[in-house]
Amino acid sequence: MREQDAQVRARNFEEVACGYSLDDAMRESERCLMCPDEPCIAGCPVGINIPGFIQKIGEKNFRGAYDILTDTNLLPSICGRVCPQENQCEGVCTVGESLEAVAIGRLERFVGDTAIKEGWSNIPYIEANRFRVGVVGSGPAGMACAADMAKAGCDVTVYEAFHQPGGVLRYGIPDFRLPNTVIDAEIDNLKKLGVKFECNTLVGRLFTIEQMIDEMGFHAVFVGVGAGYPTMLNIPGDSLNGVLSANELLTRCNLMHARDFPNFDTPLPIGRRVAVVGAGNTAMDAMRVSIRLGAEKVYCIYRRSRTEAPARVEEVHHAEQEGVEFHWLTNPVSVLNDGTGSVRGMRCVRMELGAPDDSGRRRPVPIADSEFDFETDLIVYAIGTNANPIMGQTSKLKLNKWGYIGTDENLATSVAGVFAGGDIVTGAATVIEAMGAGRKAACSMKAYLGIRDPALPYFTETGSGTLFGIDMRERNFARVRVA
Repeated sequence: MREQDAQVRARNFEEVACGYSLDDAMRESERCLMCPDEPCIAGCPVGINIPGFIQKIGEKNFRGAYDILTDTNLLPSICGRVCPQENQCEGVCTVGESLEAVAIGRLERFVGDTAIKEGWSNIPYIEANRFRVGVVGSGPAGMACAADMAKAGCDVTVYEAFHQPGGVLRYGIPDFRLPNTVIDAEIDNLKKLGVKFECNTLVGRLFTIEQMIDEMGFHAVFVGVGAGYPTMLNIPGDSLNGVLSANELLTRCNLMHARDFPNFDTPLPIGRRVAVVGAGNTAMDAMRVSIRLGAEKVYCIYRRSRTEAPARVEEVHHAEQEGVEFHWLTNPVSVLNDGTGSVRGMRCVRMELGAPDDSGRRRPVPIADSEFDFETDLIVYAIGTNANPIMGQTSKLKLNKWGYIGTDENLATSVAGVFAGGDIVTGAATVIEAMGAGRKAACSMKAYLGIRDPALPYFTETGSGTLFGIDMRERNFARVRVA
């Protein structure tokens, strides 16, 4: 895929990847073998009919490709950009066994971007019912759940703590990876389904989950607030000025427009030498944002080797191109004070890899007498996130030992009528996995409310009896239109 030149893009926030042209997309679609066993569908967390939409591209039926995609994925432009396809659908692509896998994500993005450009949307006929559904959080899990419940005829309201919807898609991912215009277009499609968004509404402070059920008239509630509470290293000097989390840096830059200072008055510390601790996708975003904000040097500090880095290979490659300096097998042990309460550096220790840990990655072990001081004036922690404690503090939802919401196999919580999914249940995961959780929760919510789900097959076992040829378990009220 065509990209901005590294030296040019390091000074702007415009999208790095330029997307496929028509010729690019047609050429790539021809590489798909249309495998009869369809391993790519099994590798997709929401089961997109991947050969089906690629075949439509090959036929130049782009609207047909969009229709197939949006049967299961409402956010093709977003997922085509940020999903780790190399570990999912592309990771099991048959072509990838001998050649480079079919670029499924790039083709998905091509179709999604074409739909935005042409103004396409798939709005089915919706027969309204009496049920009101509340969704807490407007990230990918909340949006997927809201869409499915709106299509089922429910009156859906999404509550978002920030002043703009989108959740982690908006506050956590920079414009050069996912432009806000793309998020806005996908959210507009949800609004066309009748979904209402209430921003600046912090559930758990303005009102509780229980109040939504008991007092506000919601028949079911979905909690998809993500896991945005940052993890800190808890080493000496953590509280010094100049130490912050990647979540804070990215939120200030992306959602609150600190990058456009002084046109926006959001404060953001600008470091001359920035050290980012961690090597996941969020760490890569933090480093690349720091470069664009004017840092002279940006360093990646990671306690394992490049092989174990959890970030996408593409993101590491882009960061290297833009000038990030990587220090593998290096672990911070303390933050150094300049004497005025601010950061002057970081003391680190060299590491070596031992036996694999529970995650399957080799455990880093300190090398004796290898400590050294590292000069930096801004330290950014990107070492993972935890569940925000507000839900647990203000509701009776059962939590697990890590503070995440506990659910059963149907994503039902300990409070009747309340379901949860996404990062607040599983911990940090991908966008498409969160969407899959939102759709699974919607299926369970429809069953809880007694709404017939057309996506599910009718009963096949016998023994319950029929009435006028209809299975007795399918009995329901019929709506009668009175002229």
